[in-house]
Amino acid sequence: MGEVVITEEQVLQALRGVKDPDLHKDIVTLNMVRDLAICGGVVGFRFVLTTPACPVRDQLKFEAERAVMGVTGVERVDVRMDAEVPKARGVIDKTEIAGIKHIVAVSSGKGGVGKSTVAVNLAVSLARMGAQVGILDTDVYGPNVPMMMGGRDMPTVRENVIVPPVYHGVKTMSIGLLNPGDKAVVWRGPMLHSAVSQFLRQVDWGTLDYLIVDMPPGTGDVQLSLAQMVAVAGAVLVTTPQEVALSDVRKAYSMFEQLQVPVLGIVENMSYFECAHGERYHLFGNGGGEALAERYEVPFLGAVPISMSIREGGDLGIPVVVSQPESLQARALSDVASQVAAQVSIGALNAKKALPVLKMTR
Repeated sequence: MGEVVITEEQVLQALRGVKDPDLHKDIVTLNMVRDLAICGGVVGFRFVLTTPACPVRDQLKFEAERAVMGVTGVERVDVRMDAEVPKARGVIDKTEIAGIKHIVAVSSGKGGVGKSTVAVNLAVSLARMGAQVGILDTDVYGPNVPMMMGGRDMPTVRENVIVPPVYHGVKTMSIGLLNPGDKAVVWRGPMLHSAVSQFLRQVDWGTLDYLIVDMPPGTGDVQLSLAQMVAVAGAVLVTTPQEVALSDVRKAYSMFEQLQVPVLGIVENMSYFECAHGERYHLFGNGGGEALAERYEVPFLGAVPISMSIREGGDLGIPVVVSQPESLQARALSDVASQVAAQVSIGALNAKKALPVLKMTR
């Protein structure tokens, strides 16, 4: 009996049965299968994900290996996992920043909900997963990102362009790095617009998969400036479970809807406290963020528990995903990062003329 010859089409046909659960298309159609090679009974290929933070990475690898092993004659499958963050296609009427694939705004309707904590740990988590990441602190009145990132270096200037320092693998820019200490910044709206523009266009961001923008609280000039100037992949809304915070985040949702910026999802911060015995206490209520996400038909990106380790990490400049990566809090924040990356990929691959604007249900 002759040797079984495995063809490329047989392998690809088998892989067409593997679908990305978020993108709802098979991995061949999504161009995730690259550099396919067949040598006797050994099949090898490069599996290129749409983000290094893919939340279903291991599941997709397992399914791809199993699918190819089902082809007659295959004895071994060598899968090399890789990632390339896709750039949004066909976004119109918005200026792009050279080298930056996606701008993600992290926002809330009010202060005190841990928005900057989420933004910092989101950025660092994505960088630790292999993405090229920057973080821009646009809260000129209360810039917390430098302290939370451990930033103590003044940015350097090269050929009239600011070179941002790198902390925990993330390029970092903030007015707090240019105006250290306790000196107050007293600016009006036009000055804020100019500052945001300079931070975007006169900073050497290099090549980034994601630029995380930590927005100031509320629905003011900075949010409007960002949406007017550049194409924003989407906004992550941060809330806490109690009604006073949910009421404000509803205003933030309405603002982004008017600005035609899609909402990537909602994060419920300070969701619960877990004691040493494993019991959970919902100090600020229960389920508010998830209910809000369901109401607006946007993804619920995750619930982050309250803990001293997050506060200590922010004070010391060592985000909890770095200081205690295996902790409950760090795992929750890393999961949020994976979910955000997945939503950005969905928006980029599904974009036609413009990114979709999510409508509020009545």
